[in-house]
Amino acid sequence: MSTEKFDHGERIRSGLRMRAYQAVAAVVSDHNYERGIAEARAVADTVGTQAGADGLAEVVVELSLKLAEALEQIAAEDGVPAADPAEVWFADVISEA
Repeated sequence: MSTEKFDHGERIRSGLRMRAYQAVAAVVSDHNYERGIAEARAVADTVGTQAGADGLAEVVVELSLKLAEALEQIAAEDGVPAADPAEVWFADVISEA
């Protein structure tokens, strides 16, 4: 038996990060957009079934972190604050608030 400590929580988090990737990959893949949305929903349904609300929250946090990283990279290339592209991408929601 190994004396290494097995971190079950880290394994779960890693699996949920993979689910976040799978959801994004389904939407941005080169096949049908509607099918991509359906596949992303299937990933979310699987996470909900297997990991419950806490698992879904972890996936949302992971997606938010990755989106923020992408926005920061885009903003850095354009020489603007990261909040600027975020406001553009979510302008429709912001205007409704």
